[in-house]
Amino acid sequence: MDSYKSDGRWWVSPYNFKPEVLEGRDRAGKVRIHDATLRDGEQTPGVVFRKEHKVAIAKALDAVGVDRIEAGMPAVSEEDFRAVEEISALGLKARIFSFARTMTEDIDKAVECGAQGVVIEIPIGYPKLVHQSKWTWEDVLRKSIPVINYAKSKGLYTVYFPYDATRAREEDLDALLAGIMKESPPDSVGLVDTMGCASPEAVAYLTRKYRDITGLPVEIHTHNDFGLAVATELAAVGAGAEVVHSCVNGLGERTGNAALEELILALDLLYGEGTGCDPAALMDLSALVQEISGVRLAQNKPVVGSENYTRESGIGVNLVVEEPLAMFATHPALTGRKGKIVLGKKSGKPSLTYKLAELGLGDLDDETAASVLAEVKRLGNERRGLVDDEDFRAIVARTRARGGK
Repeated sequence: MDSYKSDGRWWVSPYNFKPEVLEGRDRAGKVRIHDATLRDGEQTPGVVFRKEHKVAIAKALDAVGVDRIEAGMPAVSEEDFRAVEEISALGLKARIFSFARTMTEDIDKAVECGAQGVVIEIPIGYPKLVHQSKWTWEDVLRKSIPVINYAKSKGLYTVYFPYDATRAREEDLDALLAGIMKESPPDSVGLVDTMGCASPEAVAYLTRKYRDITGLPVEIHTHNDFGLAVATELAAVGAGAEVVHSCVNGLGERTGNAALEELILALDLLYGEGTGCDPAALMDLSALVQEISGVRLAQNKPVVGSENYTRESGIGVNLVVEEPLAMFATHPALTGRKGKIVLGKKSGKPSLTYKLAELGLGDLDDETAASVLAEVKRLGNERRGLVDDEDFRAIVARTRARGGK
């Protein structure tokens, strides 16, 4: 089977899989997905996840098939601790991680709540060091060493997470990573584009640097300030990153994090990585997070937008239902949906013919059809929107009453 198409479920560009395209990738094995919705996603301004919300979202994430769930920061509050504790006790297939500062007390909290791994954060971006913490890279190294070692001594899978790294001075980053490997090697290291300000090429460069200096698995965590969060994570994967971090619906501080649903489809269909996730479960997960977070999605949001498979333009409209892959790169059924044809200013005769059949309104002669279509276009233009089925029935009835057939 060709990689670019699969049993009528998708048909993407064959150029994705040209040897000349693939030869530049440095893959280290299966890409794992670490979802941070319950921690970084909750940092979306105005979003609050109570314990029962976190448990429900964790179950839905597990149904999708993510490898790891960052369940929260148990040191934040007693409720957050209880949420991580309850999620850890669910027996999910996903491994449960907590988030920690470079403090042994936070590591103790991770152990107490039953987490299997911990993400240890500390700043390394130069603006953060100069204006916020007033530290040098030596201070960062000194504070990191005992906490990494302590976490590993407690049996936790330890991710070292020096954040704002894409704005770090290169000499600071080099020295910190080398120092950590000498004194307290973690299990993996996170490349963190906290401000979403690095290009895909820059992230690929840093991914190779992290691998060269540490020899450890690299985890990529990006934000979407320039609309590149998914692109930069994919660039990191091409340069050898083994774990991608995500948030459902692209939630997260400011402009959000790399969107889980976009990463899954891009990795599976455009990169052929085989995440093992279930695309059909993404719509339920997305809807759940929308409901709980109160953050509504644009109707054309990639992968999970409500109108992604809707067609108003008349050209090729029959193919939306009859041969969806002529009109879309993925079949609507891949995410549990159907193609939809709607009427409005941009509709043509094929749209009219389809809608008449769909609603059981019979055929129209050419003159009547032209009159109905003109009225549909007029109403759509006047409303600056769509013409719904009720309006369409009324237009057909009025036109026929005037003597049409």
